[in-house]
Amino acid sequence: MGFIGWIVLGLIAGAIAKAIKPGEQGGGWLATLVLGVVGAIVGGWIGSAIFGVGVNEFWDLSTWLLAIGGSLIVLVIWGLITRKKA
Repeated sequence: MGFIGWIVLGLIAGAIAKAIKPGEQGGGWLATLVLGVVGAIVGGWIGSAIFGVGVNEFWDLSTWLLAIGGSLIVLVIWGLITRKKA
């Protein structure tokens, strides 16, 4: 998968992760893109380390599930880092 594929996958996976876990995480669409791409990388790394499945094909279901799962993990961590202290 090429660079543009990673960006598109990250943007869509980040948007889906943001829809699954809405909240007041900091950042707009650029942060969603970056978190989605980082999440896709994290999801691919976790998938290859644990399940032996990586993020290889754009239209593969495992690629999307790993990318969205990784984006959720990164989004939760980002929310913990950027949350406001009450």
